[in-house]
Amino acid sequence: MVSNERTVHDSSRLTGWYKSSYSDGGTPQGECLEVALGHATIPVRDSKRPTGPALTFSPTTWSVFVSAVRHGEFGA
Repeated sequence: MVSNERTVHDSSRLTGWYKSSYSDGGTPQGECLEVALGHATIPVRDSKRPTGPALTFSPTTWSVFVSAVRHGEFGA
């Protein structure tokens, strides 16, 4: 299932997927990421490709990313 330590080929084999509360479907292309809880690493996938690949992040790396997003450290 895992091609290397940071990619899962078929993300539909994982459980616990959810969309962010900020995902309202109002984006022009329906861009949305999903995150799966309950895994040793944090898998993230494109919601439009539920059987596509997922990238995985360590809990620490994911926490730093989420904190940066919350603090507006990325441009629009």
